[in-house]
Amino acid sequence: MKLDPRQTRFLIPIALGAFRLWAWTLRFRVEDTGGVLLASRDQPFILAVWHNRLLLLPPVFSRYFPHRRNVGLISASRDGDFVSLVVEGFGHGTVRGSTSRQGVIALRQLVEALAAGINVLITPDGPRGPLYQLNQGIIFVAQKSGAGIVPMHLEYENAWRLKNWDGFFIPKPFSKVRVLFGAPLHVALTSNPEAFERERLRVQEAMMAQVEQR
Repeated sequence: MKLDPRQTRFLIPIALGAFRLWAWTLRFRVEDTGGVLLASRDQPFILAVWHNRLLLLPPVFSRYFPHRRNVGLISASRDGDFVSLVVEGFGHGTVRGSTSRQGVIALRQLVEALAAGINVLITPDGPRGPLYQLNQGIIFVAQKSGAGIVPMHLEYENAWRLKNWDGFFIPKPFSKVRVLFGAPLHVALTSNPEAFERERLRVQEAMMAQVEQR
């Protein structure tokens, strides 16, 4: 269902208020094995999280990166319109696009954001999957920008799961949430498809090593 601008103007503040209240009930525990939260503000990262764990990212970024500028890659689809409004409602920036729609333009904007010292968030198996399969775009961004890719993950004590392509997680109120930041991975420049694939698999395996609930 497509909302007209008047509906959106009234519904977004209500949705944001309910979302903030629900997130306030959750109990967060951070495991920062890579020292990402202590890094200099002049050192931007590419934070990579699987699509089915993205729901809590706006409050997590507000909580743990309060003095850093952050942008997220959001699908250019109709569903992405609402997600973008929520993310921006938490004070973060967005870049619209994906590997399938407006992809080249979006990747260029992400590289420019990193050059300006802004953290970039990518869900590398989104927006359509396959689940837990890292697409090539994040590797291109890392190679062009020189920024490290930080495997990021969230594990929930209690959560509902949607019956969609990725089994999307929605943590239940008052659940414990583990927020994991891995060590930054620096992607090597490659000169052939085989070397590029090795780098892609290396990042994918580092992200999967954090996943307990699949």
